[in-house]
Amino acid sequence: MSTLILYSITILLLILSFIKDKKKTKMSLKKAWKAFENILPEFLVVILFVGVLLAVLNPETISKVIGSDSGWIGVILAAVVGAVTLIPGFVAFPTAALILKSGAGYMQIGAFISTLMMVGVVTIPVEMKYFGKKLTVLRNLFAFIFSFFVAYIIGLVVHSI
Repeated sequence: MSTLILYSITILLLILSFIKDKKKTKMSLKKAWKAFENILPEFLVVILFVGVLLAVLNPETISKVIGSDSGWIGVILAAVVGAVTLIPGFVAFPTAALILKSGAGYMQIGAFISTLMMVGVVTIPVEMKYFGKKLTVLRNLFAFIFSFFVAYIIGLVVHSI
C-alpha cells in the first residue's frame, strides 16, 4: 500500500514539474535515464550473483555460516565479505534483507553492511592516489574495527527486544 502511495506522489510531482517547465523536466528525465543506464550493469551483476548464491546455498547453510548461532566467527566472515565487495547502497540493503530472510543473523548483517559501506578494499588504489597510503590504511582499518562495534550494538538491541 505504501508503495502505491509513493508512486502516486512521484507521478503527481512529475506532472507538476512538467506543467511548470517542460524543458527542464525532459532534461532531468534524460539525466536520470543515463544514470540508470550507468548503474544497470552493476545492479544486474549483483542481483544475478545474489540469486545464484541463494539458489546454491540453502537457508541452513547460510544460517550455519553467518547465522546468529555462528557467533563472532560469522560476524568476522560477514565483515570480510562486506569489506571486499563493491555494491552500491541501494542494492546492498535489499541484498541484506534477502540474506537475512535466508537465515543470516542480525549481528552478521550489521557487520556486512557496515564494512560494505565504510571499508573499500577494492577502491584502495584510487583512495591511496588521493589521500596517501597511511591515511587510506588507517581509515579502512578504523572503519573495519568500527563495524564490529556496530555488530555488537545491533546484537545488544536485538537481544533486548
